[in-house]
Amino acid sequence: MTAPVLTDAAELHSLLRRGDPSPVVLDVRWRLGDPHGREHYLKEHIPGAVYVDLDTELAAAPTPEDGRHPLPDPGDLQAGARRWGLTAGRPVVVYDDNGNTAAARAWWLLRWAGVERVTLLDGALGAWRAAGLPTETGESEVPAPGDIVLSPGQLPVLDADAAAEVARAGVLLDARAAERYRGENEPVDPRAGHIPGALSAPTGDNLNPDGTFRDVEELAVRFTALGADDATDVAVYCGSGVTAAHQIAALAHAGIPAALYPGSWSAWSADPDRPAVLGERPY
Repeated sequence: MTAPVLTDAAELHSLLRRGDPSPVVLDVRWRLGDPHGREHYLKEHIPGAVYVDLDTELAAAPTPEDGRHPLPDPGDLQAGARRWGLTAGRPVVVYDDNGNTAAARAWWLLRWAGVERVTLLDGALGAWRAAGLPTETGESEVPAPGDIVLSPGQLPVLDADAAAEVARAGVLLDARAAERYRGENEPVDPRAGHIPGALSAPTGDNLNPDGTFRDVEELAVRFTALGADDATDVAVYCGSGVTAAHQIAALAHAGIPAALYPGSWSAWSADPDRPAVLGERPY
């Protein structure tokens, strides 16, 4: 991926004021265990932003085989993108209020579906607030329907067998918190632990304390230390394929392509025939 990954708050504000055309801004407010994304959006959001529900618009219904957030049906995703106002060539900027750990799911899906001009608001809503930029409450004006034609399959996706192979022959990164990787805490999925051979690489380590992404050089050092570079097969999983997209965004920012295992631990751990490793070592 060579297109920029990030847009900063000042740049977004300038683009919204200038138009020609102004970007579509998507608000993906979601956190594990917090089902109130729309309520948070209604209390405060970037002016004109369109709320996108991660559970229903950025994922298909959960199944044991495909995990808690399977990839959405391409037709459903295209219908959603048109509802959000996406048109060919119009830039898209996505944000949340948690370091873009949820917004990255929309970023990844749109890139996967062939939308090149989509970026994350660096620092998320917090950066917009910190810059003293205006917010609004309530529903934004419904955007004019878009006519975007999506072309899914533009980014690599792995199933469980392929993820296991990358763990053996390449670098498979586990983007969950370290205690979940070690199996000390599993709040939602069927079993604790991690995929054999996977390396712990928590998503939170992609960010500075203010929620902005670490700079390219720091990220490159981080991922190179884990064996991930542009000459190695790299793949990422998390609990259900959401924060793994954030890891892929950080890798892309550092110039390292990576595949996503969408089913992630929620699908792997639901299959009793697949092994789980406990502790801090890969095996």
